[in-house]
Amino acid sequence: MPASLSSQRNVKNNRRIKVEKTRRFKLAVAGAVAVATLLVYLAALRNDFVDWDDSAYILDNVHIRSLNGAFLKWAFTDFYASNWHPLTWLSHALDYALWGLNPLGHHLTSIILHAINAFLVVILVIRLLEAFKERPALTGQSSFLNDRAVLTAAGTTGLLFGLHPVHVESVAWVAERKDLLCGLFFLLSMITYLKYAEEAGKETSDKSKAATVFNKQYFFSIGFFVAALLSKPMAVTLPIVLLILDWHPFSRIRSFKTMRRPILEKIPFFALSLTCSITTIIAQQAARSIAPLAAQPLPARFQVAVTSLIAYLGKMLLPFNLVPFYPYPHAGELSLTNGEFLFSVAAFSAVTIACIILMKKQQLWLSAWLFYVVTLMPVLGIIQAGDQAMADRYTYVPSLGLFLVIGVSAAWGATQLSRSARRGSRLSVFGAGLAIAVLLSLSYLTVRQINVWENSVRLWSYVIEKEPERVPFAYMNRGAAYQVLGKFDEALADYNATLLLDPSDREVYNNRGLLFKQMGYPDKAIADYTMSIMLNGSNAFVYNNRASVYGQIGQLDKALADCNAAIQLNATYPAAYLTRGRIFEKAGEFDRALTDYNRAIAMDPNDIDAYNDRGILYALFGQYDRALEDYGRALALNPAFAEAYFNRGGLYSKAGQTELARADYQKACDLGYEQGCNALQ
Repeated sequence: MPASLSSQRNVKNNRRIKVEKTRRFKLAVAGAVAVATLLVYLAALRNDFVDWDDSAYILDNVHIRSLNGAFLKWAFTDFYASNWHPLTWLSHALDYALWGLNPLGHHLTSIILHAINAFLVVILVIRLLEAFKERPALTGQSSFLNDRAVLTAAGTTGLLFGLHPVHVESVAWVAERKDLLCGLFFLLSMITYLKYAEEAGKETSDKSKAATVFNKQYFFSIGFFVAALLSKPMAVTLPIVLLILDWHPFSRIRSFKTMRRPILEKIPFFALSLTCSITTIIAQQAARSIAPLAAQPLPARFQVAVTSLIAYLGKMLLPFNLVPFYPYPHAGELSLTNGEFLFSVAAFSAVTIACIILMKKQQLWLSAWLFYVVTLMPVLGIIQAGDQAMADRYTYVPSLGLFLVIGVSAAWGATQLSRSARRGSRLSVFGAGLAIAVLLSLSYLTVRQINVWENSVRLWSYVIEKEPERVPFAYMNRGAAYQVLGKFDEALADYNATLLLDPSDREVYNNRGLLFKQMGYPDKAIADYTMSIMLNGSNAFVYNNRASVYGQIGQLDKALADCNAAIQLNATYPAAYLTRGRIFEKAGEFDRALTDYNRAIAMDPNDIDAYNDRGILYALFGQYDRALEDYGRALALNPAFAEAYFNRGGLYSKAGQTELARADYQKACDLGYEQGCNALQ
């Protein structure tokens, strides 16, 4: 008897050791995929922010500059930039707290998140395929995957997900952090649901089945789903994805009779999806981002949707000529007899019919196809937001469907090669070489695509190269980038090119007005601002810009009227109060100027210009301590603010603190402020 117990104990120990070794090997495969992904995407660390949402989301977003109750209230209640994604704002705020406006840190966070997602993809696929292997008794279908093949399929899928260039847009573009966060929580929700479904799908008593509803994994899945929705609303399709998993591989749905419980389980998920969908539509409508049906009728949207479904597959299979912006087709290009549309309809029908026919032998293909189509549904343009027909970033989660099919096919092919006694060795070497060549090619294409996002000039030059006439705002954005670099002639040429393609673009008139102001042409600047206002009189930003030019040339009444107009349009716009304060100061109304400076600072505690201007006013009042305090605050926010050093140096000089004054003048001079250099003489 003791010998028998000892033998049983040894068997259990050996089994436990084997299970632990298998678990570690799975984690090692997932870890290797994550590391490979990380290494390839390190190329993005040298990239800058780009002039496309990065400014609105990070550079000019004062809300993310402090982590407090006011920030959380804003993140959860405001429809800033036509979006509602509180966790994404929290992510950007954490990055700002850690890195400030250093783009390297923001890119590093995105790269790490993508590597984690690649790791999770491997874990997810392993669990899906293990469940697939365990279901032949219920489905009558045989599994052609052994343990080695499962790891091959999971590793291949993970590498495709991690290294494919179609995902560069989501990773190398900091503003698309929402894709990575949504993908992270989407995957975690699926993984935790798999654990729940494994238990719920077992043949147990009715009492036990009822108890599994309260399984903690079920609630974890809901929690991760909420986090995904709070990151990006594209996650709304998850309830349908989970029903697909209930059908295959878990075989919880085998008839109409067995559908009841899985559907009831999804009621909380569907309720959350509906709530998020309504909130997102409200957010988009608040900024008039949703295209009206008159502009893009339903037949046109349907045509673009079907064409995009197949076009995305083409870009994943042949990832060449990936463009950051795919323009929406013109009305003349849309026709139900269009060759591309007819091909897409035929291809979609062929794939769907093939999957249905193969369903009797293998449900995996239809399951993967449904996953791909369903997860793409929110971004196919039936509810059209923006001017793009499609975008590479939209494939971040949906691409898993195709990548899984490729991964399983690769595993099946490797298995067949290993079974060949005579030619197995040579064919295996060939297969391995081919796989390595494909992965290296993908890595090369990914690094090349990362370089497209290196900076604004390179990004928009690439878009212009690919679409020289169909994306007017590419010229405008490149012009803005040139303007920041001080290349005024190049900026002016790009703004003019924009207006040639789209004479009604009110934004480019505003940008060109700013350029003319910098170039010393106030009359031309005012003319452009006026044209922008004529095209859209509800933009407080343009009124404020015109007010600053009127103030510059001494037309204070007109400047004050424009400031008031800007404030009437947006009472919480701090720049308008700052400009009006300057106008009041020029008019000698110092008390009113101080009131407006205080308002500007209250609305934006990080506005260095407001602190500097208030400091100048305090100095006029003779309140030198307050002036010094304001200059100090401005310099704490921006240690390279040369004018504040010069102004503070002037106060020190008046107070007889010669050494301190000279030190500040020297700093101003070192930063290129000519008046600081003159003060040293």
